Amino acid sequence: MKIGTAEADPGETATGYRKVTDLPVGGSETLPVTVLNGVDPGPTVWITGTIHGDEPTGMAVTHDVIDRVDVADLAGTVVCLPVMNPAGFRTNTRTSYYHDDDPNRYFGRDETDSETPPRVQQVICERIYDDIRATADALVSLHTSWVATHPYTIQPRVPYGEDRSVSDAAVLRDRVTELTEAFGLPVVNQFPPAETAARNLQRSLSGAAVADGIPAFTPELSGRLVVDRDVAAAAVDGVWNVFHALDMVDSRADRHREFEFDATSQLRRFDGPYTDVAGIVRYRVTEGESVEEGDVVAEIVDPHGETKTEIAVDRDGYVLSRRERAAVYENDVLLDMAVPDDASLLTESTDG
Repeated sequence: MKIGTAEADPGETATGYRKVTDLPVGGSETLPVTVLNGVDPGPTVWITGTIHGDEPTGMAVTHDVIDRVDVADLAGTVVCLPVMNPAGFRTNTRTSYYHDDDPNRYFGRDETDSETPPRVQQVICERIYDDIRATADALVSLHTSWVATHPYTIQPRVPYGEDRSVSDAAVLRDRVTELTEAFGLPVVNQFPPAETAARNLQRSLSGAAVADGIPAFTPELSGRLVVDRDVAAAAVDGVWNVFHALDMVDSRADRHREFEFDATSQLRRFDGPYTDVAGIVRYRVTEGESVEEGDVVAEIVDPHGETKTEIAVDRDGYVLSRRERAAVYENDVLLDMAVPDDASLLTESTDG
């Protein structure tokens, strides 16, 4: 297995770099890569981190996974990309500084009819995605969310249509479900199809991978900017259990039940509630809490501390994140939530 300058024969580990573009004043933009090639044959799993430059916990997880894996006991290959967005990582920002683009919206695009050439971030994503699409049997795209976030896993919905039958999509859905459950954090399904498309999340790394038939999912590992060691440790165990589910390792790691929700049905992502007035937000809930319809989760106060309004939730669910702001404007969203999901994980493709 060779990715960039990292080339490992069976039973070997290799580190190197994948060149993705040239830089204006000389030199190249490169992504660090580690290839762990097991003695025995098996699937190839890609583990990626820090595609948003202010999300370093995923990078730490890849480092710890590399330390834990012994290629002598591994069936298959693990490819780790600790830093998918070096331009953003250098400046501790979500996007890359080439054109301030979000790197996680440029995968699996087909713009052959476009009259303008792709911008550099898209070129970078296309080059590394070509490597992923050519080799990956599964993919874990490690992220973090807002500063105050309960760790969870986003499970993509699986498209069917001209390129995939419903029965084939169901097989892929079942594989994705198996791997997300093995990972061990609370599973939260992606937004409904129309909202996923509006947010362009079908072009996220895991969204594009699943559309191309690669089982993939996106853990959200607590908050951004600093490494959360407790959550990172849980994620390393989660990755190990994904390896076990794929028959790459013999042993299982502990399951971190301290992060589980007491949910009896499937959950999905939901943004809300919103504030209808401007002011200063005071939250009454924290990440990981369960809430019921009608519960007051925040109040909006004026600059003198007088309450202007109270904000209640309009459905049951769990608080995933409090948005990292104190000052709010009209119609600002206050929480990321996990709410009951009665929609199918199979969705008809809109791309034909």
